[in-house]
Parts: sequence; C-alpha cells; structure tokens
Amino acid sequence: MYITRLELKNFRNYESLEADFDEKINLILGNNAQGKTNLIESIYMTSIGRSFRTAKDSEVIMFGRDEALIKVNAEKKFSDTEVEIRIKGASKKSVKKDGIPLKKSSELLENIMIVIFSPEDMKIVKDEPEKRRKFIDRELCQISPKYYDSLLNYKKILAQRNAYLKEESIDPSLLDLWDSQLAGYGANIITGRKKFIESISGFSAKIHRGITAGGEELIIEYEPDVRVTENPEDQKMFFYEEIKKAFDSDMRNRSTTRGPHKDDISFFVNGINMRSFGSQGQQRTCALSLKLAELDLIKNETGEDAILLLDDVMSELDGTRQEYLIKTLKDNQLFITTTDLDERILGEFKDAKIFNIYQGKFR
Repeated sequence: MYITRLELKNFRNYESLEADFDEKINLILGNNAQGKTNLIESIYMTSIGRSFRTAKDSEVIMFGRDEALIKVNAEKKFSDTEVEIRIKGASKKSVKKDGIPLKKSSELLENIMIVIFSPEDMKIVKDEPEKRRKFIDRELCQISPKYYDSLLNYKKILAQRNAYLKEESIDPSLLDLWDSQLAGYGANIITGRKKFIESISGFSAKIHRGITAGGEELIIEYEPDVRVTENPEDQKMFFYEEIKKAFDSDMRNRSTTRGPHKDDISFFVNGINMRSFGSQGQQRTCALSLKLAELDLIKNETGEDAILLLDDVMSELDGTRQEYLIKTLKDNQLFITTTDLDERILGEFKDAKIFNIYQGKFR
C-alpha cells in the first residue's frame, strides 16, 4: 500500500498544495515551523478521519478561512482508493471514500493503513498511562471498526455518567442504566486490548532481539483495571460487578473509578520493568520495537504493508537504531521529516524523492 498523490487546501499553513509521492521513500525537509508535521498530520487523517495532534477538527483550518480540504489517492494490493475530507467551521466534517459520502468515521477504517512514529512516542514507556492507552486505541481503531465504535460509545457514556455523579442527588436506578451500557462496551474494549497486547508483544519481542543482537528479551504485559476472562459475557458481568462495588468510591470522587479508562501496559526487558528501572536507551529501543511491531501486526491482520510516517524521529535514534530501522523497512512506503539531510539516510535511500518545505510551500 502506498499514497500516490496528496491535495491540500487551507489546511494549517498550506493554502494550496498538490504533491505526487514516491512509492517507497519520501524525504520532507525544512526548518522548524515550516509545515513538515502539518503535512504528516494531513496524511494521517485520511486513515482514521481525525488528527493525532488535536481533538478539534476546526483547528486544522487555516486561520481566516472557513473550510479545509484533504484529498489523497492510494494504491493498495488489489485496488486503488481515494479519500476526501472537508472540514467546515467548528462542527461540520464530510468524508468521502472512492467518491461515496460516508455516514460515520468508522466507515473509513481498514482502508489506508498508517503508522506514525514521532519524538513523543519515544516517551511512551515512561510517560503517564494515558499515553499508552492512546497508543493502543489509535492502532486498534484502524484495524477494528467494532473496537472503534465500542470506544466511541464507552467514552460518551463515561462522560455522561461522570457528569451525573457530580449532581447533588443521585438516583441509583438511573445510574444503573449507564452502568449496564458501560459494562457492555467496556467488555469489548478489554477483550480487544488483551488480544492486541498479546499479538504486539510477540512481534515486538522479535524486533527487539534483532536490534539488541539477541542480548535482550522484551515482554509487553497488559495491566487491565478489571479482571480479564476469555468469555465475552463473563467479561461484561465482571465489569458490571466491579462498577457496583465501586459505587461508594465513585460517590466520594464524583467520577467513575473502575474500567478500561484506567488500564495500562508495562514493558519488561530481561525481567526488569523499563518504566521504573530502564535506561533511556533501553526505553527508546522498546519504543522503536513497539512502533515497528505495528507494521507487522497490520500486515498480519490485513495483508497490506502499512505506510510509516517518521516525524522528526531519526535524530532521536542513535546509529545502531537508525541502521536497524533503515534496513528493516524495505516493503513500506516511508515519509521522513527532518531539518537536516543526514548522510546516512541519503546513502541508504539513494532513490528517495526529496521535498523542501518553506512556509507551507514546496520549493
């Protein structure tokens, strides 16, 4: 799978842009604040329908303009596809796939598969649990529309329940309506995350052994807030029971204290918890292994080679990790943003297509 063409209008600092890309390597060069990450953001939005930088679609519209447009054409293994996204004002977004208007964003999933790796991802091992949950959700949403819908509904119901818990008077029977729905959608999320972590741990371990020349063994473990079971109905029941047990705690905190919104994952190298005791180099190797494992997981689940966006991340990696990354990614289309043209990268990617960006324009 690879993107052949991109068109932007009034997107961030791009008033108008049209670009044709190489099916393998695309180097995006430019100083800071010229639009490199904006370009990466626009490409990413065509895979999942929303930005990885903001929850507000209106923020991608160029200042002083009313509407933004993103359009991409991509070649897949057995077909081609076109995605068009128009964002108008603060609340109106329209999405078309192959010329057909979509009723909801989840219809865009499983179409253009993209993995993004940025300097922020380097911190995923040691940062707060929310970052790790976002990582899981972002990747699972791409390959599972069911998970996407469950997550969307879970968040909506969780927000309603939390708002109600702040009221002066609480009706337990009304609260129970939210509890039952929360347990149903939450059980789907827990089941999806368990399977995802088991798969990504296996792929990550293999990559990690390659980077460390067999010297280190990586294991990624799911840390669910609610006990996990294999049976979906039992999972719903377990979660529902946990919500009921947490009623007094919820009332004291005025928020929902149990559920997958409290989940986490841990990284162990040779049995040592990397969050607490790993060096910065080890934590970065874990992060790199994790991101590359996403490509293997997507290929395994969909049969497609995902597109990899490397947003200013090469400078964060030492020579060993850069070399492994470069030599591993032979089947994937790459978009690499950087402020400087590294000789190592240029030497490995002699046929790369190079784009120089200055103030939202190619030059």
